[in-house]
Amino acid sequence: MTAAVDLLTMGESMVSLRSDGPLSAGGSLSMHVAGAESNVAVGAARLGHRVRWAGVVGADPHGEFILRQLRSEGVEVYHRKEAARNTGVMFLEQRTADVSRAFYYRAGSAGSTLSIPDVHAALRDGARAVHLTGITAALSPEARRAVEYAAERATGEGILVSLDVNYRAKLWSRDEARAALAPIARHAAIVIASEDELDLVAPGADPGQDPDSDPDSGPAAGLSDADEFLLAKRLLEQGVREVVVKRGAAGAAAYTADGRWEVPAVPVTSIDTVGAGDAFTAGYLSALLDGEDVAGRLQRGAVAGAFAVSTAGDWEGLPSTGELALLGNHIAGSTQR
Repeated sequence: MTAAVDLLTMGESMVSLRSDGPLSAGGSLSMHVAGAESNVAVGAARLGHRVRWAGVVGADPHGEFILRQLRSEGVEVYHRKEAARNTGVMFLEQRTADVSRAFYYRAGSAGSTLSIPDVHAALRDGARAVHLTGITAALSPEARRAVEYAAERATGEGILVSLDVNYRAKLWSRDEARAALAPIARHAAIVIASEDELDLVAPGADPGQDPDSDPDSGPAAGLSDADEFLLAKRLLEQGVREVVVKRGAAGAAAYTADGRWEVPAVPVTSIDTVGAGDAFTAGYLSALLDGEDVAGRLQRGAVAGAFAVSTAGDWEGLPSTGELALLGNHIAGSTQR
């Protein structure tokens, strides 16, 4: 039997075709691999961990590209090829310097067929931690059942489960997400969410929602500190060990039974925010696997997120272990010699 990996992730990876300007104006596109789970996989692998990604790709060049890229980053790949379906594709448009837009072509994709047998096989050799996201659960009823099974089985086998809510309004409504993800969160030791996602997994009502607003737009004015604390407290009471809140440029926070920790964002020049949340998650989980305390996990997550936003691509600029100190006491525009 193969030894257990440090981290197992599972979900859909797609080909991302990126433009430097409006897609409607034409121009060249660059080809990349995109996917929340594979972003985390690459980030953790670069930080020295043995990582496996499990998923389904089409029997097409796009699928081969994804597998080749992940393997080249040191990520072990457990995959199934679905000959009758295509690998998902997304176009990412840099519409302005401050606004990017994603256009998905993933309905009925090979990745959406992730199933319980796929998860069963991927878990066969064990793992120290399993990382799941709400994106995969949104892809299809079959994929949702696979995520549920992964959370239940991993917990039953004593494997730490991490769940990143990662809500995508283009995939499902907030009510649909809440109905699917709240039960999965009960199996998670770590729940990771943005401020506007906490109510999708915490028991009880969503305190920040304006009843007259669009129900898919999230809390109307963001969460107050008191509301965030309340939702985190409810998750802790149902058995979650750590509730991690990603706040973007405002940093991050973590709640445990012992209290709350906060970390500011690392000041950098932001050029591409896509994948920053996944980079933070990779850093946080890496530090956890290395035995760091909560404060250390938050700090490594913040540094990894800073690398992501200050470099182009979902994961291309993520750091190795030896590079983490580059952004510790850096001066903007400096050259290390």
